[in-house]
Amino acid sequence: MIERLWAKFGKSSLQPEGPDAIENVPEHVAIIMDGNGRWAKTRGLPRMAGHHSGMKAVKRVTMEADRLGIKYLTLYAFSTENWKRPKAEVDFLMKLPQQFLEIELEELIANNVQVRMMGHKEDLPSYTLSAVEEAIAKTSDNTGLVLNFALNYGSRKEMLGAVKSIAADVRDGRLALEDIDDTIMADRLLTSGIPDPDLLIRTSGELRLSNFMMWQLAYSELWFTDVYWPEFTETHLQQAILEYQRRARRYGGL
Repeated sequence: MIERLWAKFGKSSLQPEGPDAIENVPEHVAIIMDGNGRWAKTRGLPRMAGHHSGMKAVKRVTMEADRLGIKYLTLYAFSTENWKRPKAEVDFLMKLPQQFLEIELEELIANNVQVRMMGHKEDLPSYTLSAVEEAIAKTSDNTGLVLNFALNYGSRKEMLGAVKSIAADVRDGRLALEDIDDTIMADRLLTSGIPDPDLLIRTSGELRLSNFMMWQLAYSELWFTDVYWPEFTETHLQQAILEYQRRARRYGGL
């Protein structure tokens, strides 16, 4: 079956009849977009050039995910640890959402894409937050692909916030200790209402989660590639999905 699917859909120049033409497409794909700086370094360019080129990959992958029938695409855009980078690089990264959405928002709207964000808003510059919130508002009625940006996101901070929220409800009598379960925890996470990722992709050859969706990725399939994010194409996404289709997801069972 894999050979048949690859022959039909494995080249980005081929156009399937519609999303339903491909079977067993993951509902939710999450991507750690890594390697922008190293991509730039190999070309003798400043790191910022790599981040700028990474925006083009965001558009390519978003459009291809929509075409393939993926319902949720979560992109790790900026972590809570990325504030440790040089100020000039952080300032540049904070301007990228604004630049991306200024260029691409109308096309996202035309393609029925809904923009969301998960992360900690309090530390974001006002211009970054306002650009994202404008995109969220303008696409809120869209019913197609959910493009979820993980911006100033950290899984440990997210889980600590969920635990504190649950603890406060127990303390104040709104929740019984014995009623706490996976569903209660999941509902307090920033991904509440979004299914856990079926497939995690990480680019650039790194083999770690980097504080990304550690609760939600418990049973996700993982796919790693040496390709730097600016070089990631529609074909690479297709390859990841084809590999996902080869795997048997047993969730601890037989």
